[in-house]
Amino acid sequence: MGACAGSSSEEARRAADGSGLRLPGGKEGKRGFWWNLQPLSFQPRTLYQYRYTLHVQLDHTSTPSPWGARLQAEALIHLHQLWRDQGREELLQVQIHNVKAQHQPEEERNQDSSRGPPVEIALSQEAQAEFQQPVFISWNSGKVKAFYGNEAENILISNLKRGIISLFQLQPHAGTTVEEDASGSCQVTYTVSNHSITKTKDLLSCSTPKSGFTSTNKIFGVEWQPSSTSQYVVKGNLLQSVLAEESHVVAPALRSRSGIKISSRQQLQLVSPAMPGPAEVSGQSLEDVLAGTDARPQPLVMTSLPFRRVCTHCPSLRAFLKAFDRQRVKIDTSRVATAWQFQRFIQMLRSAKKRDVLQLLRRAPEEMRPFLVEAAVATQSVASLAALSDFLDFSKEPKSLVEKFLYTAAFSPRPSGELLHLILDKLDEKQLSPETWETGVVAVGSLVGKLCQQKLCGLQVVERGVETILRGLRGAEEEPKVVIYLLALGNAMLPETIPTLLGHAEDGPTAVTAAATSALQRFPVPHISSKVKRVMRRIFHQKRKSYDKTCRLAAAEILLDNHPLPMDVINILLATSEMETEMATFLLLKVQNSLRDHHHLARNIMKDIMGDPRINNYNFFSKVGTSSSFSGPLTVTQDLISTFGLDLLFLEGGFLRKSVSDFSLLSHGQRLRAAQVTFETQGMESMMGENLSEGEEEPELMAGMSATFFDVQLRPIIFFQGYTDLMAKVLLSSGETTSVVKGNLLLMEHHQVIPLQSGLQVTVKLQGSLGLDISADMDVSIWEQELKTSVNARGSLTMDFQAELDSPFLQATLRSQTEVETSIHFNTMLRFSSSPVLMCLQLREEQVPYREIFTVSQSAGSQSSTSRKGRHGTVPGREFALHQTNSKVCNLLLTAEKE
Repeated sequence: MGACAGSSSEEARRAADGSGLRLPGGKEGKRGFWWNLQPLSFQPRTLYQYRYTLHVQLDHTSTPSPWGARLQAEALIHLHQLWRDQGREELLQVQIHNVKAQHQPEEERNQDSSRGPPVEIALSQEAQAEFQQPVFISWNSGKVKAFYGNEAENILISNLKRGIISLFQLQPHAGTTVEEDASGSCQVTYTVSNHSITKTKDLLSCSTPKSGFTSTNKIFGVEWQPSSTSQYVVKGNLLQSVLAEESHVVAPALRSRSGIKISSRQQLQLVSPAMPGPAEVSGQSLEDVLAGTDARPQPLVMTSLPFRRVCTHCPSLRAFLKAFDRQRVKIDTSRVATAWQFQRFIQMLRSAKKRDVLQLLRRAPEEMRPFLVEAAVATQSVASLAALSDFLDFSKEPKSLVEKFLYTAAFSPRPSGELLHLILDKLDEKQLSPETWETGVVAVGSLVGKLCQQKLCGLQVVERGVETILRGLRGAEEEPKVVIYLLALGNAMLPETIPTLLGHAEDGPTAVTAAATSALQRFPVPHISSKVKRVMRRIFHQKRKSYDKTCRLAAAEILLDNHPLPMDVINILLATSEMETEMATFLLLKVQNSLRDHHHLARNIMKDIMGDPRINNYNFFSKVGTSSSFSGPLTVTQDLISTFGLDLLFLEGGFLRKSVSDFSLLSHGQRLRAAQVTFETQGMESMMGENLSEGEEEPELMAGMSATFFDVQLRPIIFFQGYTDLMAKVLLSSGETTSVVKGNLLLMEHHQVIPLQSGLQVTVKLQGSLGLDISADMDVSIWEQELKTSVNARGSLTMDFQAELDSPFLQATLRSQTEVETSIHFNTMLRFSSSPVLMCLQLREEQVPYREIFTVSQSAGSQSSTSRKGRHGTVPGREFALHQTNSKVCNLLLTAEKE
């Protein structure tokens, strides 16, 4: 009877805590099987010994590459119970003995390229002593409730102990919960079968102390694919063994081939038989018992503490300044040597003091100052920003240097609030040139948007930046100023400003409507609401007033590119029957492009509509004008699709109204407008003798250019404004091209600390810089009746990706460095003397040299080794055949030009 009563009591207890339900018919309950869910515990007066082994491996995923880094360690773990309360909580003492470690240096490779024997790592007596310092855990049937140790202990050794303690974090029943261990506070899922418990940890869910950063655009970030599984074997109420395996694959999002794989394997095996151990310690509470121990341990967090490696070979600005007068940096923004130099200057300035940065800026020759300003902005340290604040006087410095500072800030991959604060303070200065003010406002919009993407919208300086733009927009009376503020809102892309943009789009004059609709086009699909679409319908169909054709077409694009309703597509197609030939041709080609683009959101809807012969017939699609619109892929890799698009809208008389050339990147579900250059003319209708549409205002004669790079809209450039200015430019033209953007940008910056469950730490770093030199020109010949435009882009990209392993035994670094140089030329030629107008488009890419270097560096005690492998090559140049008709016309025009 007593046994039965005891059994019933135990079953009742299990039913109460949900740990051991067994459903009728032998089905498993929600929390596991009753027959293997005894509460886990360790017996008093017993010393448990576990054999611990650790294997960690880092490898380049690319081939060929050097062997990676290998670390093996083993130890004997002593565990015994110090104290137990009236319930299940136990205080356990854990001590590490006989620590040994080995690694595999690169020079130990055999002649047949196989691995040689591993090399022992000598541990200092101080390290051995620290390893043997005991730690204590409050443990309740598998759950580590608290962790105690010496807070002054070496961080790497303390973290390794956390990794060992993490193996004792488990639960004897199935389910999903949140646990804290060396990896952080993570969601884990348990499954139970017979004597085995499997724990799967969702490493992407882990929360750890913030110790890193990344670029706001994911295309320039790092892809991380982690996995973690632990297998526990339990017999009775005793933990017999643990096998914990995890892996991480990290790679630049733009180039997965340059990735690094991290593998970690921990094993804990009970050594039998158990030995007699120390007696329990008496005490009323756990705190009393701990206070009575010799170690006097303090409560510690379970999550590994971040370790910062000291750089012993990093370049010093102070040392550079000593030899500054004897050395000069050769600067050619389109060469990789300059891009690498740019990254080295950023490293120097990160640790520099304000006085040294200021001395560098003041002593530098004039031609080198723009490069140094770019590096100081990219650094964004408190010292570099303070030096820039003292050095730059917006009212006195050359406009080109101030614009360099502002644009570099606008392109920053992860701007700080301090950088925005500096710009806002500078814009409050008096006597700013119009160009400086316009560039500053556009830069403020970009910084506000990127800070909000970092979830920093609540910063006071961000609110000040938003208010600066909105207050300026409300008070602006001149049309050009309104346009600049609208462009700033487009850079910021704040959803709360959409009503403001809609009001200006619908009610403003042509330039204002164009700027507002352009800003709206930049918002992601979820923000193009039904209200936005209603306003776009009114603009396109001219319900309230007449609009310029470019504004109507922009409204149509917003409707077509954002999950359009079938009726919107049909109404736009029906409207083309009443349009002028050129505008109708352009719009119909836009629709046809959407059908060919597999990524277009409206492709399936348009495909269904085009299946209706009442729409897809000769009456609609027979209009043949000179205007064109097309896009297609330039490069396709496993990580990236780069596309080129060209829109050309002509007047009925054959003169170019607007051209848009676009280079975009699509990667990992993200889209980035890498470069978009727009040429636009106004008022040419009167010169060509054309009649304006009914209700359309006659615009002033003008030609200009605007550009967007890496999703940042730049200040527009005016070639000429008014007939007098046109004639002066034609007669006095120097033939020089206009520089659109020239300089060095920090494109990628990523710093991530990955705490492994073993307690070791991997730090992932990515830094990528871009040297860019883009120029453009528009040549109008009244006498030859020709128009030529050209966009020339030369650039260099450097990418430095590395993973650093830090442990008490070994420090290892795997590094991959990639460099590329490229040059792209896009030219258009139009001849108006012919009927119809003849147009030639040329897109040419010069040969692309590239190089990759893979490095493995290891340091263990007094031993260190470094090995390298690399590859290089050249991708041949190519000229893109845009379409057959274009090739024929180019052949005709270019032959005539030679003659």
